Amino acid sequence: MLKKFLLVVAALLAALLIVIALQPAEFRIERSARIRARPEVVFPFVDDLRVWNTWSPWAKLDPNMQTTYSGAEKGRGAIYEWSGNSDVGSGRMEIIDERVNQEVTIKLDFIAPFAASNLTTFQLTPDGDSTSVVWAMTGKNGFMAKGFSLFMDMDKMVGDDFEKGLADLAQKAEAQASTAR
Repeated sequence: MLKKFLLVVAALLAALLIVIALQPAEFRIERSARIRARPEVVFPFVDDLRVWNTWSPWAKLDPNMQTTYSGAEKGRGAIYEWSGNSDVGSGRMEIIDERVNQEVTIKLDFIAPFAASNLTTFQLTPDGDSTSVVWAMTGKNGFMAKGFSLFMDMDKMVGDDFEKGLADLAQKAEAQASTAR
């Protein structure tokens, strides 16, 4: 009887490991918004890491988060490091590429609560007097992340934060655009 029970447990464990291994090796999370401001108004909010905390959804989760800036003041080579509570963890962002008023690419390294390295991009496309903004994050799914994805919808979790951030970004950029008119 014990032998049958152990065989069933072993078979279930093997099946779970196979299911985990078959999960996608890469992920992409993407959200978009139409912001009623020209790209040249929106771009500085994503290209200058020193203003991120004015619209970032994670800055609101830990008002006591410690941040440091190094490298370039903005644009390629600008670095932002943070350390905060369990909601925001700790990590580092570095702008590795940009096309003025069009796109910003950021290397995003999480240190805690788990280590991960991803790429984040902001694509800005003119749309009349507005800007279409696409915020995307891509990365690799290791075995643990694959297992985690069976129980948690990362696209929804992170995507909801992207939506909040884009809404705050829109509010800031639209306010600035209205005062510039």
